[in-house]
Amino acid sequence: MIFQEYGLKHKDAVILLHGGGLSWWNYREVALLLQGEYHVILPILDGHAGSDHPFTTIEENASEIIEFIDEQLDGSVLLIGGLSLGGQILLEMLSQRKDICSYALVESASVIPSKLTNALVSPTFGSSYWLIKKRSFAKLQFQSLHIKPELFEDYYRDTCRIKKQDMIAFLKANTSYSLKDAFRESSAEIHVYVGAKETREILRSAEVICKMRPSCRMNCLDGLKHGEYSMNHAAQYANAIRQIVQGR
Repeated sequence: MIFQEYGLKHKDAVILLHGGGLSWWNYREVALLLQGEYHVILPILDGHAGSDHPFTTIEENASEIIEFIDEQLDGSVLLIGGLSLGGQILLEMLSQRKDICSYALVESASVIPSKLTNALVSPTFGSSYWLIKKRSFAKLQFQSLHIKPELFEDYYRDTCRIKKQDMIAFLKANTSYSLKDAFRESSAEIHVYVGAKETREILRSAEVICKMRPSCRMNCLDGLKHGEYSMNHAAQYANAIRQIVQGR
């Protein structure tokens, strides 16, 4: 796995896990805002643009990042954040290693499997994958994601670089993931963020996460859709990390 790093390595480490179909630039602005205070690490998830390995499973991605933390960061970090697929990988890390971080920020992660959606992934993307390289189609897709316009070139460049088999693999993983019982044992202080305008599935998933781990702190963000918080409101997201760490 490839890691982009910001800030001095002796600082407290913050790891941020991007969403499916995106890449490390998901958190670039946040990293720039925090690099003077923390060692910010942005992994490129397997199967995504710039990665060095095909996507296999959420569990394997979680294990790879834990291995990196063991080898490079003495076995634990200050905070881990994750959006959507990255949020699922974060939840899996908390399940695999209860003390992997002191704080966790889970944004817009689904934990309610959808058999129908999962079954449609392969035929849908098998027949329409060629469209993602068409700029006009990419713009429509980008607009549907409600990401700020200045990130389009990053989105278009890196979406074109994702192989069809990888896209199918991480979308199928995303639509089939459910929480492990071991998640209950995590020692991290967990903060769950969702946009008030997200899908019913994501809103219900946030409730499931907090029900399984009642000490989780739920944050519903007025007016926001999926992924808008970390990508479109980097300053607020960076401040949320500061406040979580400082116990405010």
